[in-house]
Amino acid sequence: MKLTDEYIYRQPEKYQVMLLHLISVFERAIPELELLFKWGMPYFYYKKKPFCYLAPNHKKGFVDVGFARGFQLKRNQDWLVDEKRNTVKSLRYFSSEAIDNAVLDDVILEAVTLYK
Repeated sequence: MKLTDEYIYRQPEKYQVMLLHLISVFERAIPELELLFKWGMPYFYYKKKPFCYLAPNHKKGFVDVGFARGFQLKRNQDWLVDEKRNTVKSLRYFSSEAIDNAVLDDVILEAVTLYK
C-alpha cells in the first residue's frame, strides 16, 4: 500500500471521505497529476513540481487544500484563504457537503495554467 493510502485510511472517517472526494476531483480534472506523500501529507505534483497539498487539521476540523502557487490565482478570491502565507492560498472544507465541485474545478484549472 502506498504511503498516501495508508495516511488517508488512518484518518477519522470525516477526513477520509473529504480526502477521497478531493482526490477524485483532482484526478478527474488533471489526469497527469501525481499524488505523492511529501512533508507528511498527500501532495499533488504537476510536471514534477509541487501543485497542491491536502492537509487535514483535526484541531480546527477542516481539510486545507493548499495551492503551491496560490497567490498567482486571480479567480475565486472569495473562497481562497491566505492566512498570512507568502505563496500558498487554500480552499478549506469543514465537511464533504461543503465541497463546491464547480469552484474546486475552476481553481484547479486556473492553477494548472501557472505551470505552462
